[in-house]
Amino acid sequence: MIQTDASQPFKLVCKDVWKVFGPGAAKFLATHGGNPSSEALAEAKLVGAVRNAAIAVRRGEIFIVMGLSGSGKSTLVRCLSRLIEPTWGSVELDGIDLLKAKPDELIEIRRHRMGMVFQNFALLPHLNVLENVAFPLFIQGIDEQSRSQRARKVIELVGLSGREHFYPRELSGGQQQRVGIARSLAVEPDVWFLDEPFSALDPLIRREMQTELLRLQSVLKKTIIFITHDFDEAIRLADRVAIMKDGTIIQTGTPEELVLRPATSYVAEFTRDVPRAKVMSAQRLMRPVSGGAEIGGTVKPGSKIASFAARIVETRKPFLVVGDDGQPLGEVTPDAVIDVLAEREPQEARG
Repeated sequence: MIQTDASQPFKLVCKDVWKVFGPGAAKFLATHGGNPSSEALAEAKLVGAVRNAAIAVRRGEIFIVMGLSGSGKSTLVRCLSRLIEPTWGSVELDGIDLLKAKPDELIEIRRHRMGMVFQNFALLPHLNVLENVAFPLFIQGIDEQSRSQRARKVIELVGLSGREHFYPRELSGGQQQRVGIARSLAVEPDVWFLDEPFSALDPLIRREMQTELLRLQSVLKKTIIFITHDFDEAIRLADRVAIMKDGTIIQTGTPEELVLRPATSYVAEFTRDVPRAKVMSAQRLMRPVSGGAEIGGTVKPGSKIASFAARIVETRKPFLVVGDDGQPLGEVTPDAVIDVLAEREPQEARG
């Protein structure tokens, strides 16, 4: 049995991960000390799909990897789960290097500790909802009564009670994706890999599924690695985001950090059309409490400006920013919010 250390803040850590396609890739990387240049790769006629990737995913966070098509994001997530073998580097789950795990250990980890949902729902058409959800438990060798009980529990969790005996063809796209989510949750995974799970859905259903994911996360507190190319989706879901380009992770941070402090011109261009009010928090915009004006309301430090902009502009009164203990941390003024909405630098910052 693999031992884990729950005291560590990071659930999944990858270091110096490369996935290089072409003959002799592993030997080539070893010759170059695990850090070849782009020129050396090209000269050797090798393709670096993932290049020197390093991420550390905290327990219970939604960590989003995003980039344009061909950026390497899906290849990276498959390296993290070893669906694709990395050419170089380390991937640690609770301190265990998955690249050094024995075959029986890796099977145990995949069957019991990882859940995966992909853009293609991949439901078995000859099985009904209950049977699809219970299928990974059948693979684990769990008895019929136990797997049925657990499957019914997660079916209820994703809002499909009453449809246990429906077949995939009798379900909408959103319902089929819920079945896929329930199936991945049935194994009660520690880490949940979601590779563009909503990209094939209509916009309204996609937003509904994003809401459903946030609801599930509020209950389950899973460690989630989520792949997307949609920054609006990332803003709504992410605790932190890693942006990839040409197989390389360019910058990692909160959506607010990426928009307000882009590390490169590429990140700045990538986030250029994102309204600052969607990502800027009350904490970033607040100033010390003046005490001289009537207060129009209260907000939490992490509340996004867009979530209370209409109210504060309507009242024309400052809002207190209060911590979990109810104590004021600062205040946000209507004028500062208007500056953000107008994409101007707030007056407090200008002054």
